[in-house]
Amino acid sequence: MTDKTDRKLLTRRGALKTVAAGGAAAASLPLWARFTEAQTSAPIRIGFQQHVTGIGAAYGRWYGRTTEAAAKLINEMGGINGRPVEIVAEDDGTDPKRGAEVVEKFANQHKVDVVFGTLFSHVVMGSAPRAGELKMPYYVVSEGHHVASGALNRYTLQPGITDVKSQVRAMAPFVLGNLGKKVTMIFPDYAFGHDHRDFFTEAVREGGGEVVAHIAIPPTETSFTRYFPKIPRETEVLYHVMVGPAVLTFVKELGEFFGPSRPEMFGFIDSLEAVDIASPGLEFLEGTYFWEGNPRYAQPDQSPYDRFFRERVGVDENGASVTDPRDVSTYSHMFGCWETLFVIKQAMEACGYRGPQDRPALIEATEAITEMPHSNEHPQGPKIFNGRTHQVFGVQYISRVEDRRLNVKHVAPIEDGLYPDEVDYTTQPL
Repeated sequence: MTDKTDRKLLTRRGALKTVAAGGAAAASLPLWARFTEAQTSAPIRIGFQQHVTGIGAAYGRWYGRTTEAAAKLINEMGGINGRPVEIVAEDDGTDPKRGAEVVEKFANQHKVDVVFGTLFSHVVMGSAPRAGELKMPYYVVSEGHHVASGALNRYTLQPGITDVKSQVRAMAPFVLGNLGKKVTMIFPDYAFGHDHRDFFTEAVREGGGEVVAHIAIPPTETSFTRYFPKIPRETEVLYHVMVGPAVLTFVKELGEFFGPSRPEMFGFIDSLEAVDIASPGLEFLEGTYFWEGNPRYAQPDQSPYDRFFRERVGVDENGASVTDPRDVSTYSHMFGCWETLFVIKQAMEACGYRGPQDRPALIEATEAITEMPHSNEHPQGPKIFNGRTHQVFGVQYISRVEDRRLNVKHVAPIEDGLYPDEVDYTTQPL
C-alpha cells in the first residue's frame, strides 16, 4: 500500500474505534437533534427477509436479534445520511417461492429502500431473480456460491459473509495435512450442500487427496442412521455439514453409530449451530474439528471488536444469550447481518442516497468498496470485497472440541480463500 493509502486506512481505523463512544453520546440526544442534518426525516426502510419459520428458524431468530442490535447502534450514531433506519421484517418460511413473494411485498407494499438478510441458498435462488426484475438492491447474508458464480444479477450482493467456495478452499489444506487423505462427505441435498460437495471435492483433489463417497441427505430429514452404513471402511476423515432443526439428532446418531472407534472428523459448525456442545450424547465430538465463521467461544486473544459485538447483541463468552445460557446463538453466521447493515450504511453515505431513484448509484457505491478493516463494524475480522463478483472474502477459523468447548487452532488468512473471478457484474446494465 502507498503512504497515502496507509494514512487513509489508519484514519478510518481511528474513526471506527469511536463507534461505541459516539453511539453512546448520540443516544443521549433527543431524536430531533440526531436527525436534523437530513433533507428529510423519513426513515431509511430496510426490508429484512427473515427465516422466522421453516428449517431456518433458529438462524432467523438470531439474525433478527443481530439486525435489531445493529440498527439500534446505527440510529444512535445518527442513522444513515442523517435519517433513522427502520427495519421491516417479513417471514419467508425458509421457502423459495414464498421468498420471491416477500421480495415483491417489500417493493410494492412496504416500499422499502433495500432488502437484506436471506440465509438459506435455495431461498436466495428463488428470490434474487425477482429482486433483479424489480431493480431492488438485494443484500444476502448467505454462504452459497450463487452470487459469485454469476448465476444471479447485478442487484444481488453478498458483502458481509464469505461463500462456501472460499471457506472450503481455505480449510482443505488443514484437513489433508493433519487429518487424512481419504474423505467421506455428508451434506444436505440442496444448493448449499452441493456447493460443499463440488468445491471441497475439487480442493481435495488439488491437494492430493480423494473423496471416496458423497452422502446427500434431504434437509428436512429427521433421522439419519440409515445413511451411515454408506460410509466406506477406507474413510480416514468424515466431513459433515448439516442444517435444520434435526442437527442435534444428526450428531447424536453419528456418535451412536461409530461408538469409540470413529475416523477423524471435520465438521462445519452448521452441524452444531444453536446447539450446546455440552448436550448429552455429544461426548464423542471431543477432539474433533470444526470450521467456524466466527468463534462461538471468546478466545484468550479476543479482540475488542468481538467483545463490543457480543455486548451489543446480548451474547455471553460461551456464545449463548446473556439472559438464558441454554439459548445458544448461531454465532458463526449472524455477524453477517451486522456487517452487511454497516456496508449498506457505508454505501448509502458514499452515494448520498435519497430514495429509490438512487438505487443504481447505491449498487455502484457498494461495488466500489474494497478493504474492510477489522473494527466494530466488522467484528469477525478484516475483509476484502470484490465489486466485480459482489462477494466478500475474509479470514476463516478452524477450532477443536476440547473439554466441551471450541478452541481456535488455526486462522486461515484471506488469501487462502481467494479464487479467480467467474463473473463481472459491473458490465451488466443497471
